[in-house]
Amino acid sequence: MTDHKIFDLRSHIEALQQSGAVSRISRRVELDHELSDVGAAMQRADAGAALFEDVSGSPWKIFTGGVASQRLAAAALGCPVDEMVDRMGEALEPNNGVPTRRVETAPWQANTARGDDVDLSVIPIPVHSRGDGGAFITGAVTVTKDPIGGRGNLSYNRMLRTGRNSLGFNLNEWRDVGTFMKSRPDPDAPFPVALAIGLDPAIMIAAGVRTPDDELLIAGAIRGEGVEVCRGVDVDIDIPAHAEIVLEGLIHPSRREPEGPLAEFHGYLGEMWNSPTVEITAISWRDDPIYQTIVPGWYEHIYIGNVLPREPLLRRFIRHVDPTADVHIPPYGNGFLAVISIDRDNPGTPRNLAMAAMTAHINIRNVVVVDRDVDVSQPSDVLWAITNRVHWHDDIFTAPHAQGHEMDPVADQRGVGVKVGIDATYKRERREYGERVAYAPIDLSEYLR
Repeated sequence: MTDHKIFDLRSHIEALQQSGAVSRISRRVELDHELSDVGAAMQRADAGAALFEDVSGSPWKIFTGGVASQRLAAAALGCPVDEMVDRMGEALEPNNGVPTRRVETAPWQANTARGDDVDLSVIPIPVHSRGDGGAFITGAVTVTKDPIGGRGNLSYNRMLRTGRNSLGFNLNEWRDVGTFMKSRPDPDAPFPVALAIGLDPAIMIAAGVRTPDDELLIAGAIRGEGVEVCRGVDVDIDIPAHAEIVLEGLIHPSRREPEGPLAEFHGYLGEMWNSPTVEITAISWRDDPIYQTIVPGWYEHIYIGNVLPREPLLRRFIRHVDPTADVHIPPYGNGFLAVISIDRDNPGTPRNLAMAAMTAHINIRNVVVVDRDVDVSQPSDVLWAITNRVHWHDDIFTAPHAQGHEMDPVADQRGVGVKVGIDATYKRERREYGERVAYAPIDLSEYLR
């Protein structure tokens, strides 16, 4: 954690640098595969974020992994790790939203290509995994506006570069962008959109939230002040003023092309989709811009899309059952797993908590309930509890034919499948084994000199 004020990507990198949580990688890396291989390895080892300073074929630096672990997410939120859920819970309260502040000019307007000068090859878009169908923009925040009510919206949409000025635009039908387009008299008419790349992580985190309000209000609540926004050069949309790169254009709902596959949050290569296309009409960028990407199907993808926006929601639900219960959505569970920690005082409480979590969010399919002596952030500790405290016949229950996410690889095409609750608490009434073995934590650096 640092006292450094974060308001854009550059100040975020400076804050990470002060705490030793970012690596500046000067060795040249290839844009296809190698950059993501290195970024994924760093996330796996919790080695901090990565700023690639020499990317083959790119004049721009590339940043990734800024919100890829609990400690990095806490740094982005400006709080200790054990206060993350509280901070997000406060920011998600509608009454705490902070309105945006309009400015007339923005740093990203320093350089602009429009019309026939637009060429997406200027953007260093990686090919991330070896199974990807091409170069996908994954770290852009999609910025749109409700044509009826006028409210702004942030979201994430995977986008495949398909031509000089065109992108495939993956669109879940339940997202607000789709709802906005369908609400118009002509749902197939071109729809204005802006894609903001290289942002304050508060905006990145807010974009992962589904809310009936403008997600920029959530970003303002995280920072305690309104996000500065500026109108686009081509579209009438309020765009974060401190973005590094902005693409503007028109979504063509009925002009569809196949796009995919891409490494997805569930850990598999996603399916091909017949998706709308985006015609890019303007590309703008700051002087010496930093391109930002999210390694898809990996830890940052999960933290932004599943962990940070949903842990406060789950905690609110489960605390109706147990006012002291805590919850963690581990990144290795791809958003389908929740682990609940309690002081067990009733043999029926773990099942009730598991059912509450399953209904709190559609993605939650597996729920494990453990005692306080289990560290929910450590997969080995959770597995220890499952191995040593679960009698398979008595301590597991299923909820068949439950609605889940349509991309869940174990559900059917509409997301219907089986949800599972596991009571991995210590059941002293069954058999008393005494206390768990424990040793005091030691700073090995004091011994291994």
